Amino acid sequence: MQVFKYAVAASLIATAPLAAAQQLSIATGGTGGTYYPYGGGLAELINNQIEGASAVAEVTGASVENMGLVWRGDSDLALALADTVFQAYSGTGDFEGRQLENIRALASIYPNAVQIVTLAESDVHSIEDLRGKTVSVGAPGSGTEINARALLEANGITYDDFDPRRLNFNETADAIRDGDIEAGFWSVGPPTSSILNLATTRDIRLVGLTDEEIANARDAEPVFAAYELRSGLYDGMDEAVQTISIPNVLAVSSEMDEELAYQITKVLFEYTDQLIAIHPAANDTTVEFSVNSTPIAFHPGALRYYEEVGAEIADHQRP
Repeated sequence: MQVFKYAVAASLIATAPLAAAQQLSIATGGTGGTYYPYGGGLAELINNQIEGASAVAEVTGASVENMGLVWRGDSDLALALADTVFQAYSGTGDFEGRQLENIRALASIYPNAVQIVTLAESDVHSIEDLRGKTVSVGAPGSGTEINARALLEANGITYDDFDPRRLNFNETADAIRDGDIEAGFWSVGPPTSSILNLATTRDIRLVGLTDEEIANARDAEPVFAAYELRSGLYDGMDEAVQTISIPNVLAVSSEMDEELAYQITKVLFEYTDQLIAIHPAANDTTVEFSVNSTPIAFHPGALRYYEEVGAEIADHQRP
């Protein structure tokens, strides 16, 4: 696994030192998505603000893989889609028969939007038009593929109805640009670099969902919510596009030291402006969004912070 370490900027220490030095790995996703820059920004916060702790952001296959990394202790923190986290925690869906009971949440940090991209010249104007086409559904083991499959199956479309390709974000953008596939799925915080780059070289169109398609998806996956991709988000995107979103969760093991979990949660919410400077998705990193969106139990260290700031915690969010 390739590991990228973000540069450490000198700053004053904002929290009490830990009892022993902690070397932390943060499982993110591919470099063309939001997880990697967001995870790198979080690593920088930890390095700068928590004495005795250092962190690196790792490139991974994203949500599904990340749950296994935390469960095995190969990563200390991980970013993953809420539906994937819930399935791992409860032993359902892709984790049927292998419940990862030690998964806990520090926070829900921002929503992912499902973005379906095609070239402006293509005849793909709806998800029904994907039938018979060659379509990237996301990298193997990614939350994008889980979301794509759930959305499509909720609307009567299966992988038998088109030619699925399992490509990461950058590969999907390249394949659309080169005409090797007709459309691709992203489940990521908008805007994302791989679509931004594609839109600078080719005219693209984002495929919207109808009210009925969104309702069908929400019936199948309650963590889905309606979401509007604003006009002007990408070059050539003249109108807003209706889609669905899914919260992203910052997950850890229940075995993480309580003080460390508390300090990371505190830094996350009290230095959010530094994350926003790295990626605009962090505008949604708020205590309110976290407690309204997290589908599993919080780590006791995170709970301690939420209780300090007076947040209302749901019963299912307590271990």
